[in-house]
Amino acid sequence: MAKAAQAMTQTPSSPVSSSPAPVPLFDGQQWIWEKFYPQGISWKAPLNKKPLFHVMDQAAKIFADKPLCDFLGRSWTYAEMGAMVDRVAAGLQKIGVGKGVKVGLFLPNTPYSIMFYYGVLKAGGTVVNYNPLYVDHELVSQIDDSDTDIMVTVDLKMLCDKMNHALHYSKLKKVIICPFGAALPFPKNFLFPLAKRKDIAKVVWDDRRISYSDIINNDGKVDMPVIDPEEDVAVLQYTGGTTGVPKGAMLTHANLYANMEQILKWVKTIEPGKETIVGVLPLFHVFAMTVVMNCSVQAGTKIILHPKFDLEEVLKTIKKHRPTMFPAVPAIFNAIANSPDVGKYDFSCLKFCISGGAPLPMDVKRLFEEKTHSQALAEGYGLTETSPGASFNPAIGKRKAGSVGMPVPGTVIEIICRDTGAVLPVGEKGEVCISGPQVMKGYYKKPEATAEVIKNGRLHTGDVGYLDHEGYLFLVDRIKDLIIVRGYNVYPRIVEEAIYLHKDVEECIVAGVPDPERGETVWAWVKPAAGAQVSEEMLLQFLHDKISPIEMPRKIIVRDKPLPKTAVGKLSRKDLLAEEGIERK
Repeated sequence: MAKAAQAMTQTPSSPVSSSPAPVPLFDGQQWIWEKFYPQGISWKAPLNKKPLFHVMDQAAKIFADKPLCDFLGRSWTYAEMGAMVDRVAAGLQKIGVGKGVKVGLFLPNTPYSIMFYYGVLKAGGTVVNYNPLYVDHELVSQIDDSDTDIMVTVDLKMLCDKMNHALHYSKLKKVIICPFGAALPFPKNFLFPLAKRKDIAKVVWDDRRISYSDIINNDGKVDMPVIDPEEDVAVLQYTGGTTGVPKGAMLTHANLYANMEQILKWVKTIEPGKETIVGVLPLFHVFAMTVVMNCSVQAGTKIILHPKFDLEEVLKTIKKHRPTMFPAVPAIFNAIANSPDVGKYDFSCLKFCISGGAPLPMDVKRLFEEKTHSQALAEGYGLTETSPGASFNPAIGKRKAGSVGMPVPGTVIEIICRDTGAVLPVGEKGEVCISGPQVMKGYYKKPEATAEVIKNGRLHTGDVGYLDHEGYLFLVDRIKDLIIVRGYNVYPRIVEEAIYLHKDVEECIVAGVPDPERGETVWAWVKPAAGAQVSEEMLLQFLHDKISPIEMPRKIIVRDKPLPKTAVGKLSRKDLLAEEGIERK
């Protein structure tokens, strides 16, 4: 690899080949990161394992009069939301929801998302999160795989049409339909049904279609379920399906409660009842479910809830609400940094911006901090299978460029040699493996798939990385994304990082493409920044001294339109290859 690429992927703490002897991750008494843990945070801090709905019950009492969420101008206090959760839970129990019953949430970000999430849990059921953008066959497949009995949605025609299809072609028994307009402030709640008449479904009510008003028509008295936090599944969270058919990760009450506490102990700057968070990530995604919802409710945080990402609306939120925390994916931070209006806004209110869901290119971090005059952006790491938080850069303390931080309290991260299964010392690259209280119970109805990823108590992530001498984790790439060119390993992330160094590149995806001579070859897809002119020849010349010849793309495709993204907003290599009709072995 060229020197420039090495400089880009290494930090001063990165391993050096001249090290006299391998340094173990565990010395018999301490893990390597414990010696360098941020001041005031204990890796051995005790973690509770409670039924997850206790979070809302406690918050409704402690933060009763404080705002829980603001949705398009309508505010809900903790006491108001807590009362609605009780009525939802009681209503769900009346239609048969209890232990073992799966209730799907087919919702965009609305107050109903919070209300029914905790309501299902308090009724004793299991939440199954669904992406509202699913097409019919994806929806039917997940319903049948998860054994979802009841679905919750809003009365938007696009969603109700999909529910009608699901009622006919899946195991689904009932649908609860909530009025979208009723969640809006006055006078929008009256005007919405008139202005958006074509977008609202004409529901023919029957015994399979239940109205929201029927569900909440009760006194809120709940028959409290008996929950075993370590055994009972709170959420069935489906993976993105990047490695094949999506699988339902069984996240127990204990998994999710522990991860919430791990993150709150880590971000010790949070002041209970005094924070405001930007809720632009979809709550059906595991990152937002834990960080935006569970952590926020536990800490009495005000959530500024957006139904979807809109750059202009997010910037207005920064100006109006002065949020202190902003979790997002790299594509969102990139969009803000590249906005021509970014200089008109004051970002000094932000104490901590958490990037997750996808690797954060170092140039995106640099540009965001440069344009917003903020040093708040830090990267974290996790998976659906880890509830999801596994490591974060400190909110206060040393943050390392290119690193996803240290393991959160109670979490062990080890680097395993895939060939021998041996734990590798500091600095050596191998598969990232995670153990801790947030690791899933397993995949629903898939014992073989569970056994493939959980071995000897460790979750095998499929990611390649290494730990430095202070216990900071550096990811190299996904094992499945590895490009093998004439027998040499090429990591797409390294090539992407080099391309992002060009000032006129806004988005980039690098992938391997089958090649009869080389096995695979490196291709790159690039979207230039607004108003910029970029060509393949220009970028190849730019990359000449930044990556090695084996890493050099054989083809760079410049696109005017944005690169494909997942529902949570991260760039999707899988969807791009599907668009291009490219199949990798």
